[in-house]
Amino acid sequence: MADRKFTPEDMERYFNDPEYRHAHMSFAKKYFSFKKVLVYTTVFVLIILAAWYSIYIVDGLPTLEELENPRPELATKVYSIDDEVLDQFAYKNRTRISLDEIPPGLIQGLIATEDKQFYNHWGVNLSRFMRQMIINIVTFRQAGASTITQQLSRNLYKLQGRRESMFDKITRKIREFITSVQIERNFTKKEILELYLNVSFFGKNAYGIESAAQTYLGKRSNDLTPPEYTLFIGMLKGPNYYDPILHSDRAYARRNIVIDEMVEEKIFTREEAEKFRTDSLEFKTSDEEFRSGIAPHFVEWVRRQLQKKAETYGFNIYRDGLRIYTSLDSRMQRHAISAVENHLHTFQAAFDSTWDWKERPDILTDVINRAVRDDESYRKSRNAYERDSIRAYLLGNQAFIDSVKKGAQTIEIGFVVIDPHTGQIKAMIGGRNYRTFKYGLNHVTQIQRQPGSAFKPFVYTVALDNGYPVCYEMLNQPVTIPMPDGTRWAPENFEQDIGGKYTLREGLKYSKNLIAVRVILEIAPPKQVSEYARRMGITSRVPAYESLALGSIEVTPLDLTSAFGVFANEGVLASPVSILRIEDKDGNAIEINSTHNKEALSKETAYLMTDLLKGVVNGGTGTRVRSYFNGPCAGKTGTTNDYADAWFVGFTPQLAAGVWVGFDEPRIRLGSYHGQGGRAAAPIFGQFMQKTYEDPEISLPLQYFSQPEGIITDTICVDSKKKAREWCPNKTTEIFNAKYPLQLCDKHTSPDWSREEKNEDARKNSKINW
Repeated sequence: MADRKFTPEDMERYFNDPEYRHAHMSFAKKYFSFKKVLVYTTVFVLIILAAWYSIYIVDGLPTLEELENPRPELATKVYSIDDEVLDQFAYKNRTRISLDEIPPGLIQGLIATEDKQFYNHWGVNLSRFMRQMIINIVTFRQAGASTITQQLSRNLYKLQGRRESMFDKITRKIREFITSVQIERNFTKKEILELYLNVSFFGKNAYGIESAAQTYLGKRSNDLTPPEYTLFIGMLKGPNYYDPILHSDRAYARRNIVIDEMVEEKIFTREEAEKFRTDSLEFKTSDEEFRSGIAPHFVEWVRRQLQKKAETYGFNIYRDGLRIYTSLDSRMQRHAISAVENHLHTFQAAFDSTWDWKERPDILTDVINRAVRDDESYRKSRNAYERDSIRAYLLGNQAFIDSVKKGAQTIEIGFVVIDPHTGQIKAMIGGRNYRTFKYGLNHVTQIQRQPGSAFKPFVYTVALDNGYPVCYEMLNQPVTIPMPDGTRWAPENFEQDIGGKYTLREGLKYSKNLIAVRVILEIAPPKQVSEYARRMGITSRVPAYESLALGSIEVTPLDLTSAFGVFANEGVLASPVSILRIEDKDGNAIEINSTHNKEALSKETAYLMTDLLKGVVNGGTGTRVRSYFNGPCAGKTGTTNDYADAWFVGFTPQLAAGVWVGFDEPRIRLGSYHGQGGRAAAPIFGQFMQKTYEDPEISLPLQYFSQPEGIITDTICVDSKKKAREWCPNKTTEIFNAKYPLQLCDKHTSPDWSREEKNEDARKNSKINW
């Protein structure tokens, strides 16, 4: 037929006879029909679509590495030294737990409710899967028939999107199918169950059964009872819908279904089931749920250190499930909170009764303007018109103005406790906002304020190290000092008294400014004082000026407290440390931090200074400590000009603690003698030490400061303040550094000292006439 030749007659008939032409066209129809072309084209397009869809499905599957080594995001936990969880860092609140630690009934109930054929299938229950796909396609609704392994694949590899179309749902189910089979090939049934219970979502940002138990009930998952774990099993179907706090009726109804399933599987008896159904649970309150931990400023300080370390070690604190073991003692932290609250409750009320904003409109204007600029809506405004509108609204809002006033006149606190022998930080309160803290200012590590008289111990330390005895006398006389800027500085005592003499011991005990200034002018040069301050742990700039004697520099409470710890630790500086150990999720050590010690003073000088500072709390400016704590301790008060800052830094043989009290707005002052360090700060130290040493759980033994061999006790003449002779009428004992022998009394040199003294006076008073 293909080789047939047409004659001219055939050609003419073909074009003129329709029937003849139609008969011969059947050949073309047979080989080139439209339907066949359509079929071939459709098949080709379907092959292309199938290839594309296969690639699309495969592209959304987890990689081989992800399948063999799944890494669910785990919360990093921060622990206290007494093994209490202080806080955590996480995008998702998830804590890993072994299947062996989970109650067996919980696992049985999970299988009975979610996947009865769990031990019999290879990742997918094929009959249930096909039924599910048909329902999805025909009814356009989702049918819940996923196995535990399929649910794990969805949760572990984030296969489910937030808003899924029917195409997305079908695609996801296919991916779940493939992934589930791969999971079953790579893991045992026990490992699958453990992974499932560690990654499942339970609402309130709780991922995994351990986090759920902590979030809702405040307990470990291995302590869950049947009424509790059946509730959590029920929540897996819809954590938000079956939230037991917001929707308790739904949650308990769902729990009853789980209990019924467990009865059917003969896990519970009917009697047990009836008892469990009637058991109502007590959940953590919203205050407990959203409240910060007991040491938020400390935890935030730890977080910032970890972020720097992350660059070195390559970990992610929000995903890698690290364990951070810190130095903080939760028991001491609670005592610190109690001491601060007890003292500042009454102290704040006393200040509020005296402060009047009408007398300081300049400060109020600045404070309000700053608050407006810091307002979130103002900062997010897009143009000047919006900013002006928001500003006008805020300035006209009395509630806003009142809140700004209250915040500005809130007395702030920086309180830190350190073990002076190890440098370990045992307690830290970085501000009054520790209960609602959200990355606010840490008044222990982030502020620098003048320490006032709390800096005087550094000046006296230099004097003692230079060989001057504690009984060395200085004149309590006015002095005028030219300053670098051309002005003249004339310091005064707080009481504005002058005259007489004070020993170094007395000058420090009563915090006499003129004595401290004369010490730095005569026996403890400013340059040397600056060097000693840095050697003892002050990291801020310490210019070598005479005004150092009265604490004119700025320091952080952490530095000053650490430096005072040198006295308690026999002259050795133990640098502050907060992070003791960092472990990965498997318990392998990433970093271990030990104590960094450096000798700053001799044991003898440290002990002499400790003895001088004991006098401050035993009759000097820090006596209010003794209203609360009677154990061995020493310390120094500090007050800056116009009562802007109040300090007390002290120590016992085992602990050093520093207290700063003041305001974020430095122009707001405590305003009267109540703002002295002895009144505003020292009571916090005393209350804390009392509570800590009386706590049987902490069990700190009563210790005394150890006197080194180089310290000797000798008898001195009360009048000359030198080593007593047998003829000295008034004697007392004093301690000295054996390295620097004391001179003999030059006043009572013989039994006839009284007559000799009178003759000497007469010679001085006699007049010579020429």
